[in-house]
Amino acid sequence: MPIATRFVSRAAASSLVVAALTLAGFQATGQTASAAAKKAPSVVTCTTANTDLTVTEVSRPINHLLVKATNTGSKPCYAYIAPYLRAGADAQAPLPWAEETTPQAVVTLKPGRSAYAGITTSTPDGEGGAKAKTLGVFFADRKGDATGREKTLKLPKGGVFFNSTATVTYWQDNVTDALTW
Repeated sequence: MPIATRFVSRAAASSLVVAALTLAGFQATGQTASAAAKKAPSVVTCTTANTDLTVTEVSRPINHLLVKATNTGSKPCYAYIAPYLRAGADAQAPLPWAEETTPQAVVTLKPGRSAYAGITTSTPDGEGGAKAKTLGVFFADRKGDATGREKTLKLPKGGVFFNSTATVTYWQDNVTDALTW
């Protein structure tokens, strides 16, 4: 009889150890997943819904404007590529992006932080042109497609002259890079 009791005790002990290890593994996995979720806040795409947009004239360089996008949301957002800009309500195509201004990485805006894009409105070697009173702004998504709704901004001084050489920089994390190109 003592042999049978001993056998049952070992089997019961083994079952308890396996059950305890299994339970501990499930608990550890749950804790790791929830800890990871708390550590890494989700990042969304910047849009006109989660940012405040402004456009201002700058003193230098001449014929330049500065677009500023400030994250007003509660999560960080990615300012992908460059803004799609429509100079004037009648514009048929967005301003071209200045490819030489591509940053090293996507600009990430924490809540309250800003991204900047510089606009060259005209140059002496440009053709045609007209005065625009508004600037339509769309953000780009990861693939480079326009996303969200357009935000229409009033241009300074009742309007700005744009000609065929008008371009916009990629989003930059500082004013200097947005205006130095």
